[in-house]
Amino acid sequence: MTASPKLPPFDPADPLGIDELLDAEDLAVRDTVRRWAVRRVLPDVADWYEKGELPGIRELARELGELGALGMSLSGYGCAGASAVQYGLACLELEAADSGIRSLVSVQGSLAMYAIHRFGSEEQKQTWLPRMASGEAIGCFGLTEPDHGSDPASMRTYAKRDGGDWVLSGRKMWITNGSVASVAVVWAQTEEGIRGFVVPTDRPGFAAPEIRHKWSLRASVTSELIMDDVRLPADAVLPGAVGLKGPLSCLSHARYGIVWGAMGAARACFEAAVDYARTREQFGKPIGGFQLTQAKLADMAVELHKGILLAHHLGRRMDAGRLRPEQVSFGKLNNVREAMEICRTARTILGANGISLEYPAMRHATNLESVLTYEGTVEMHQLVLGKALTGLDAFR
Repeated sequence: MTASPKLPPFDPADPLGIDELLDAEDLAVRDTVRRWAVRRVLPDVADWYEKGELPGIRELARELGELGALGMSLSGYGCAGASAVQYGLACLELEAADSGIRSLVSVQGSLAMYAIHRFGSEEQKQTWLPRMASGEAIGCFGLTEPDHGSDPASMRTYAKRDGGDWVLSGRKMWITNGSVASVAVVWAQTEEGIRGFVVPTDRPGFAAPEIRHKWSLRASVTSELIMDDVRLPADAVLPGAVGLKGPLSCLSHARYGIVWGAMGAARACFEAAVDYARTREQFGKPIGGFQLTQAKLADMAVELHKGILLAHHLGRRMDAGRLRPEQVSFGKLNNVREAMEICRTARTILGANGISLEYPAMRHATNLESVLTYEGTVEMHQLVLGKALTGLDAFR
């Protein structure tokens, strides 16, 4: 009779053994980004959030460039060429520190750089991607407008030909990195359909005032883009994208990072709740010893690690070239929604301390209100999945 194999010990930090799915390089990427975030972001992020600012953003961008985190899953032009899973792990660790930091990286790499890398000319790639990968140049992505968020096909920003040039006019809203960007990828109506334009932000007629009075993503630069007859050369247009398919493919790439990132916010709140439950005493013992608290922690752990496992699965599909947009919607819808519930439950375990910036729960919970909306609202992802499941289009 053969002996049963010895089971590994139960790891409260990895109850499903998901780390066994990672190779040494994956773990090295994750641990490197985690150490950077713990050292560079966590000591100051509560203060940044309280003041509603992200000081030293250009220095942070250069450090993220040195880590290889900008345009991380892109190849060539100074980009790291990392796997989708490795990029996802980086997003998780960055958002465990703060959603604003992950948004900086996502907009830079998954939106602005991805658009240029996939749809740009060789000259556009050579001009911008190496500088953006190093963090020397910060980019932003202009799609959402004041009156058109979930319906980008109705955008009013317009580019018209004038001789050999383009003249671009319009407004974009809720643009991460806008006020500090050196280059903006702006989508506009043209006689040929919706086109993307690579817009240096020092062009006459371009302005990017910062949006203030936010109660979410406060440690992040959010701006409006104003284009008032911005004159661009003929080669400013992205040659490989005509129509909405271009910007929507960029959004799908960014949503993938959110699937991972939301679980980082959830993990930070879960860990804070566990630590607090072990030490906070009421009625003569730690509150973690009471059944109701343990039930909350168990439910949080189940949803957290299910979400991480879902993110891993989608990452493997992306690396295999088999990830569909509907599957990204599946991940974003589930993981952001569950992350919000985990943060709120953590706040109840922390009690009155949960509203203090000494603990991460309220900061992450308010940040996730933005994450829930950007790159597609809950309703949009529900309708994407509803159409895929029924074959019937409810958008019209």
